[in-house]
Amino acid sequence: MALLFLDTANIEEVRQAVAWGVLDGVTTNPTLMMRAGTADLKATTLEIAEIVRGPVSAEVISADAEGMIAEAREILAWSEFVNVKIPCTVEGLKAMREISRWPNGRINATLIFSPTQAYLVAKAGATYASLFVGRMDDAGLDGMEVVRQTREIFDQYGFPCKVLAASIRHTAHVVESLRAGADIITVPFAVLQQMVRSPFTDAGLERFLADWRKVAGS
Repeated sequence: MALLFLDTANIEEVRQAVAWGVLDGVTTNPTLMMRAGTADLKATTLEIAEIVRGPVSAEVISADAEGMIAEAREILAWSEFVNVKIPCTVEGLKAMREISRWPNGRINATLIFSPTQAYLVAKAGATYASLFVGRMDDAGLDGMEVVRQTREIFDQYGFPCKVLAASIRHTAHVVESLRAGADIITVPFAVLQQMVRSPFTDAGLERFLADWRKVAGS
């Protein structure tokens, strides 16, 4: 079964999504932290982890392998639920290789835009490969084809790395990610809301209730 993550650093959004009973984890990044109005990465990450009780990804800000490794050591010690997000760069690959050797080396390889990048992070020991579908589509690329190709490569060679569809812009991305075999889909709260809503459901419910009121009043 594909897991569903929320892509946010907003605590209230996390609380609401958890209350629905369908949320498996959360992904964050510095941009989401900024939008949520927080600069305390540790406190926010730990609060989210306590609410979700599932995987929560927190991103490093260093650009060199040494800095990434140092940050990862601290981030991964925060909680058994926390994963460290490392970008797919040469320095990132170096850091992933080292971190993956640790007993708690849970890595979300981020900013992936091609099957070759996904292949490299899988070889480097990443736990998740985050494919940025929406950003690829924005650049005129076929983001979903990258998800399909990555799924095929991982299956062909038995990589345990999970395919994570990220940068999801709308429900069509969710459907196509599921059809392409993504292990995990991380969505903004607005997309999660769109996933559950349909005017036909609303109209049908209203009709049922109206009919029941007629019966109950008779």
